[in-house]
Amino acid sequence: MGGTLSLFASELLTLFRRRRTWALLGALALIPILIAVAIRIAGDAPSGRGPAFLGQITENGLFVGITAMVVATPLFLPLTIGVVAGDTIAGEASHGTLRYLLIAPAGRIRLLAVKYAATAVFCAAATLTVVVVGTLIGWALFPVGPVTLLSGATVSVGEGLVRFLAIAAYVTVSMLGMSAIGLFLSTLTTVPVGAMAATAILAVVAQIMGALPQLEWLHPWLFTEYWLGFADLLRQPPVWDSFADNALLQAGYLVVFGALAVSRMVTKDVLS
Repeated sequence: MGGTLSLFASELLTLFRRRRTWALLGALALIPILIAVAIRIAGDAPSGRGPAFLGQITENGLFVGITAMVVATPLFLPLTIGVVAGDTIAGEASHGTLRYLLIAPAGRIRLLAVKYAATAVFCAAATLTVVVVGTLIGWALFPVGPVTLLSGATVSVGEGLVRFLAIAAYVTVSMLGMSAIGLFLSTLTTVPVGAMAATAILAVVAQIMGALPQLEWLHPWLFTEYWLGFADLLRQPPVWDSFADNALLQAGYLVVFGALAVSRMVTKDVLS
């Protein structure tokens, strides 16, 4: 256990020392900043236009983070997380360090588990970046007060912030299934860009399929099905059904693609 924790700590240190990691988080931080500055300069958008919660920002700056999350979840979060997930194994192979990691001895299954856990930490960091930066910039540029929920009830600023953190946790869970897919794809190649692109493309394809009513029978099985279901946490009382369904679906993807990654990894000839 001590060796696993040491390997995990080393992996986190390596991940968050990379300029690319901070560039990805910086790009995500720009989303709420751009939204807040644009609204501050241009004023409210026409009624009914733009992403959810956009029209509430000028009345309560706390909604900047949630609006940014609505914008980031379909495309920007999958892109950034796809980069990290696709690089997990393929990146080591492309740099010629995978074989040395396995000799260390890290163990193939343990290495996979640590790589996935580090990706999950990045998922949490990415979603928190959007919510926290959005809350701070919203607090700086707009009035802040009690939060009016979708059900019409009003809660205190403190409870509103707790709900926003719960939304960040919801979106983090939403990205775990895609991260498992990226991990598996990363074991199939020594070209990280290929695994990164394939992971992001699958996220886009799944969302397109989820928008087609002709494929309604398939929708409950798509890993993107509940990605935007976090609005249920802004009701009084909060509705946790979507959170539970989402967690169960992502766990299924983790089991399936985690098993495929293990199967591939234990039979793979590591030459670099």
